[in-house]
This record gives sequence, C-alpha cells and structure tokens, in this order.
Amino acid sequence: MSDYYNAFETSPVPVPGPDAVPPEPFRGIYGMPAFVTIPTSDLAESVDFWIRGLGFFELFSVPGTMVHLRRWAFQDVLLVSAESVPEQPPAMSFSFAGVLSQVEPVAEACRTLRPGSVDGPRDTPWNTRDVEVITPENARVVLTAAKPFDPAGQEARNLAAMGITPPDDGPGDHGKHA
Repeated sequence: MSDYYNAFETSPVPVPGPDAVPPEPFRGIYGMPAFVTIPTSDLAESVDFWIRGLGFFELFSVPGTMVHLRRWAFQDVLLVSAESVPEQPPAMSFSFAGVLSQVEPVAEACRTLRPGSVDGPRDTPWNTRDVEVITPENARVVLTAAKPFDPAGQEARNLAAMGITPPDDGPGDHGKHA
C-alpha cells in the first residue's frame, strides 16, 4: 500500500502541459506555510531583479528594511536589508514552480538584467524543465516547470523506480487521508 495520494487541488500549480496557464499573482494575505528570507545589500536592485527577471511582485514593504515579494500562492520571498551578502552562491537552492511557457522568458529576462546569471534551461530525469538563476544577492534560485507526463516515457520509469506512480485522473482524495 502506498502512502501517496492525489492532492493536486491543494496547489496553485496547474496540470502540466504545453498549454498550461499560470495562475494570476496571488494578493491574498494568509499564514505562510513556508517562505525564504534573503539578505541583500542593495534592496532596490534586488527588488527590481526579482520583479522584472523572476516575475514576482511586491506584496508590501517596510521602506529601507524589508520587501515581501510573491508570485503565486505559497511562493513568498522576503528580501531584507543587510550590510553584505555572501561572495559566492551557496550549494543550496530555492525552487519555485512555473509553467513551461514561463521558463524561456524568465531565463531571457534574467540574462538581460544580469548577464552570466542563468544556467539552462535543462530537462531533468524527474520530468521538469529547470532554469537556475544566481540573483544579485548570490542566491541560487530555480524556476521549475513540470513537463507533460508520458506514462511510457523514461521519466515515468525513473519515477516508478523511486516508488512514485502517477495520481489518478479523478478528483483528489486527500479527504480520505487527512
């Protein structure tokens, strides 16, 4: 018996596909289940890059101190003013979901704003297309977009080898498990 079940309706991420439409930016206020805090020595430059390059918007700010950015629901980033930032990007990264049609435009926008800051896009063995970006704060950020699932494809075999099978196409069943 598997402990995994279909709960896709709890996520703002649309069903993968070449015609997937991203949800509108989410402007609601909620208790954030997780968020990233990133120190920056140039708050204005960082905010500009995250908005024009990565597609976030400013939810609110404390002038000169902190800016709360968001894309979709549950994609929250706090940029906080700091004296300095690390000289090198960390090995650790922060990933946020997008749709396939966003990957190339985000990569191009980030390349335009910060030449040399983009690696990819590249396809992964777990069925996503990812672009890695080094931000002005030297944060390592990954935009990841699920590709359409081919049950006969190599990615499906990779996932099955890990014990992950695709969810049913029917409605979610998290109520049975919650």
